[in-house]
Amino acid sequence: MTIAFSSNVASFARIWRRVGVFAALVLLIIAASMLSDRFLTLPNLLNILRQVAIVGILAIGMTFVILTKGIDLSVGSLLGISVVLYAGLLEDYSMAVAIPLGLGAAMLAGLVNGIGVAFARIPPFIMTLGMLSFARGLAFIYTGGTPIPILNENFYSLGNGYVAGIPIPSLILIAVVVVSAVILSTTPFGRSIYGIGSNEEAARLSGVPVNSYKVIVYVISGLVSGLAGLVYASQLSIGTPIAGQGYELDAIAAVVVGGTSLFGGKGTVAGTFIGTLIIGVLANILNLTGVDPYVQQLFKGALIVVAVYVMSRTDRA
Repeated sequence: MTIAFSSNVASFARIWRRVGVFAALVLLIIAASMLSDRFLTLPNLLNILRQVAIVGILAIGMTFVILTKGIDLSVGSLLGISVVLYAGLLEDYSMAVAIPLGLGAAMLAGLVNGIGVAFARIPPFIMTLGMLSFARGLAFIYTGGTPIPILNENFYSLGNGYVAGIPIPSLILIAVVVVSAVILSTTPFGRSIYGIGSNEEAARLSGVPVNSYKVIVYVISGLVSGLAGLVYASQLSIGTPIAGQGYELDAIAAVVVGGTSLFGGKGTVAGTFIGTLIIGVLANILNLTGVDPYVQQLFKGALIVVAVYVMSRTDRA
């Protein structure tokens, strides 16, 4: 009985990776439209796209890391340090100075993570957990624990403006998805990322510079964390040291729900994008139907556990 059940779960997981994620999103949208007549309105749909942008951007970077059988728990804190840097630098400098420095700081932290994981052989969980605390501490030191207001109107428009009726944060997310999908599916680097996650030693024997590529994926994760911080800071027009707390869990949830294996080597950027939408639509319909925010956390937690269990069965099959 147990063997048959495990086999059925593994079969379901393989189907889930191919078409199930998209099918789940479609079914969720149909259910949401039946539960609330406000769901399929254009303002609400655009609101969902705007709301998922930050977590979606973080999740794309997390996908690169998880494909190599790693994890990055520091993305929320890297978002936070970039947010306070944008706010602080914009007090005295232009966007042309503040944005590159904010992105650069997040990338530098990602570089430290990558070197620690790849060359110092520190487990990814420990290395990035340490960076989570370190970067958050820097954000509090930089601000003195006091939020910094952002008064630059042009910067404000990045998170709140529209292009052809579509929120700019959503366009940034779509651009990140497209570029990342192209990298992973069409370049030698992308194919090597899958190889490292599937069998690191085989990839090394095939001539793949495993350690260097591991460093790069953490730098990519840092870069998109800084980009997510850009959206966050411009949406709220304030640099707060608590920005991004808990976002690492949301990013991991989107990746896992989207069908990427926590054991590495399996998954797609498109799946992560759909996983992000699933979580966003679920949160939206729970809000529209008046479900208590604390109860919503139960739904999210259950979704993560079920997704990880289903994916683990196919990885072992």
